[in-house]
Amino acid sequence: MFSTITSKKYGYEAAFGACDCSSSQMQDAVSEWFDLFYRRDRTKQEDPCQMIPYAVVNKITKTAFAEYSAKGDNDFASMVLRGLDRISTRAMHDALIGGLAYIKPFPMGDRFVFSCVSRDKLLVFGKDVEGNPTDIGCAERTIVGNIYFTLLERRTIGPDGLLTIRNKLYRSSSGDNLGRPVSLQSVPWYAALPESYTYTEPIGLGLAPLRCPVPNCVDGSTDPVSVFAAAVGLIQNINRNEAELSGEFERGKSRLVVSSDMLKRRDGGKELVLADDVFVGLNDNPEDVGITIFSPALREQSFLARKTEYLRNVESLIGLKRGLLSEVESAERTATEVTSSAGDYNLTIIDFQRMWEGAVRQALVLCGTLGRLYRVQGAVDLRETDAVIDWGNGVLYDENKTWTDYKAMVAAGLLRPEIAVGWYFGVPTETPADLQEIREKYMPALESMMDV
Repeated sequence: MFSTITSKKYGYEAAFGACDCSSSQMQDAVSEWFDLFYRRDRTKQEDPCQMIPYAVVNKITKTAFAEYSAKGDNDFASMVLRGLDRISTRAMHDALIGGLAYIKPFPMGDRFVFSCVSRDKLLVFGKDVEGNPTDIGCAERTIVGNIYFTLLERRTIGPDGLLTIRNKLYRSSSGDNLGRPVSLQSVPWYAALPESYTYTEPIGLGLAPLRCPVPNCVDGSTDPVSVFAAAVGLIQNINRNEAELSGEFERGKSRLVVSSDMLKRRDGGKELVLADDVFVGLNDNPEDVGITIFSPALREQSFLARKTEYLRNVESLIGLKRGLLSEVESAERTATEVTSSAGDYNLTIIDFQRMWEGAVRQALVLCGTLGRLYRVQGAVDLRETDAVIDWGNGVLYDENKTWTDYKAMVAAGLLRPEIAVGWYFGVPTETPADLQEIREKYMPALESMMDV
């Protein structure tokens, strides 16, 4: 995995000519979150086989999108939404892991495609009074043969509100450093990029942000943090607990106490080296020591009980419903199935759904402007309301209950039937023409549907 951009040894800040305004605690935390999520290798001290960060991120993402659907009010909006759907899972994962991720649109002539910029691939050089980044640097690495090319892209919002993008390309024969600057034409797919470009209209950073809606427990700043940031210490304890438990069973917790002269020596030196975890050496008369087996009882129940309690504490810190991690028999839940899940878990899912919905609506507006500027085929200016987003029953709302309430309001004369039916079928109800269309299309069956 490509190292995080916050790593000082690669010289990103020097290449950008700016310093990351995030605290050193935040930069270290970002590296730690991605290391915990992608860690696979077991050590003698820790065994990450339970993959707690992955379990948390995956469960939240699957639950949030279990019944998600989005429809556009026009063909161009529908095309943008289809492109966003293709990266929804990856973008949500990146935001939950690093606390912040950006959806990056690419105009392609007849459509938009999207990529995701995760927190470990960007530096923040400036913020506004609300803590929103206004100056960032991103890194993208490409390998051609045995040559490493790294594209550095800096996005800066000027005092006039206009975005300026600057591109630099570096070449290295090693993956351990940036190397030297080279022309953008050195890589064919970068050849069309300008070294510097300023947009003629305000578009923010030209990216749609996903900010993880959990409190900052790292340094108290406005920087968003990983969904499992508060549980990092517990996750590390779980990994250590797992390594200890696994080792106990692999060895049977038996020890052979032998004379130290039976043990191997390292490189002919004086340091005694145990052949494995079974032998314990004593510096005593070999005839007096002999071979002694020390075998205490295995502590299965105490280890398992402690591990279960750790998992429950992770659930409490993050806001997951009790049992999703700590009870292995718990089944996967859809958005509807967690309707009865009162408390933090239900609220957490709502927050993450709102995070994604906000990013989607912001991306619609952004793509409308970029589509016009880049003359994308069929592009029109879009509004946030040009998407109908449905999360299904039980999380943001219960459709069956809402329908019942609407029918009661119609019966009481508090709501026009056309509005209720328009909501039911997901069609516009904002203008008299919209209402007339509903009357013409649905009115023959209106009375039976409304039971009025």
